[in-house]
Amino acid sequence: MLILQRRKGESLCIGDEIKLTVSEIGGDWVKIAIDAPKDISILRSELKEAALENQEASKNLSSALLEKLMKDTL
Repeated sequence: MLILQRRKGESLCIGDEIKLTVSEIGGDWVKIAIDAPKDISILRSELKEAALENQEASKNLSSALLEKLMKDTL
C-alpha cells in the first residue's frame, strides 16, 4: 500500500487516465474528486463488499426459495 499526503486542491494521478483531487477537508473526513473514464467502475469499498456478500449469499439459495421470493415481489 502506498500512502501519500496531499493538501486541499492537490492531486495525484493513477496511470494516464485517472486523477484524484482533494476538494475539501473536514474534521474527520476528506472529499475527493475523481476524474476517470466512464468505463471504469468507481465504488465505495463498503458497497463493493456488500455486493460481494450478496453474491455469495445468493449462491446458497435453493431454487425453490428463489422462485418463492420472485413470486412474492411480483
